[in-house]
Amino acid sequence: MKKIPNRSLLWVCMALMSFCACTSRQASEKNASDQPVNPRPSLSREVIYDRVLGALLGSAIGDAMGAPTEMWSRDHIRIDYGFVDKLDTMVREPSAEGTWDYNLPAGGTTDDTRWKKLMIDFLLTQNKGLLAQDKHLDPQAFARHILRQYQQDRKALKETDSFDPGPFEANARKMAWLQEWALVAHPYAEQNWQEYHGALDKFYGGEMTCAGMLFAPAVGAYFPGAPLRAYEETYRISIFDIGYARDISGLTAALVSAAITAEASPESVLNVIRDVDPHHYFKSRLVGRAAYRLFKEAKSIVYECKQMQAEDIVLSEMNFPQSPAYDTLFLARMQQAYTLLDQKNQDMPFHAGEIFLVNLTALLFCDFDFEKSMAFIVNYGRDNDTTAAVTGAILGAYWGARQLPKDMVAQVLAVNTSLLDNDLEALASQLTDKILGEQGNS
Repeated sequence: MKKIPNRSLLWVCMALMSFCACTSRQASEKNASDQPVNPRPSLSREVIYDRVLGALLGSAIGDAMGAPTEMWSRDHIRIDYGFVDKLDTMVREPSAEGTWDYNLPAGGTTDDTRWKKLMIDFLLTQNKGLLAQDKHLDPQAFARHILRQYQQDRKALKETDSFDPGPFEANARKMAWLQEWALVAHPYAEQNWQEYHGALDKFYGGEMTCAGMLFAPAVGAYFPGAPLRAYEETYRISIFDIGYARDISGLTAALVSAAITAEASPESVLNVIRDVDPHHYFKSRLVGRAAYRLFKEAKSIVYECKQMQAEDIVLSEMNFPQSPAYDTLFLARMQQAYTLLDQKNQDMPFHAGEIFLVNLTALLFCDFDFEKSMAFIVNYGRDNDTTAAVTGAILGAYWGARQLPKDMVAQVLAVNTSLLDNDLEALASQLTDKILGEQGNS
């Protein structure tokens, strides 16, 4: 036998290693793509309902906690509300994206919760069989769904008949909620791609908004225990996202989905950011995956601030009011985390990357504790209602509705049902029936 030269042998070994790695990666990706829609079919209806409702309630609680101080600075929050660790009334004017009425009681919510309802309404219209691997959410159907709601709101405004301007203003806010979205959805539904891309470039000023993150948790809940599928379907319908915001929307759904399993742990949920990458963002030339870089930044922030010990605290530099629920060391570390987060702020608080970073920092800093995470996010300020709504959905799906704070649950349910025409329990029940009906387990 002819002896292979050492250099040639080296190249053969490298080629074999490359082939094996490629084959292994392809097999891994194939297995991920072929994963069952719900790898935990043994979960009972009661458990699935509890987790789905938990996602909706956790999101609504976060939304309601942040709504009174949405976009406020930390100083402004501290002066007017002290340290926010519970629901409070909303002394604020209504707006299209915010609350739709003046001074809602504690538990009132904004567009963050309305988007969960709109998305679930859309999911409930999907034909049976969607959960099969060869069926997918139709982004054009989603665009048409948004346009139908927008047209209904326009019609209600046109048909308003009142001497009092109040009803006109109220209906105008409802219409304006979706007007930016409709301008993008219309050309997409018509497959007018040139006009669509032009509209997308102007969507909320062309910013990299958190658009898909508003509805992604509802999609994640629809695919319990299947984070890859939740990612793919959310990515498919995130027609309002640009750049890596679309990847973040997919990951938001995947995190919620990963939380709805019997064996979920903080590690298994967060590993989604590393393991679920069907569009290969990690391979992006010169950049890599921005979402994973944000995850590493969150871990670095948490590690640094948790090095602080009680003897390191300078009380004269503390800017937080004392809170009976949290000790001085916790508050000092939180303040340090805020200082580090400030260095990463974007021009606009509703930037997808900023919200994702604050979300992950809260989850890691608070060790998946629901109430601590909500307090961390809301007191940070910026777009705190949206960030708290996203984090609340992940934690609500993880813990389930029964383990969320009972007083907050009761308040949010009551206000949303009676004042905002949004029955979260009914939505959760309908979505659970849809999930189980699709699986043939109803």
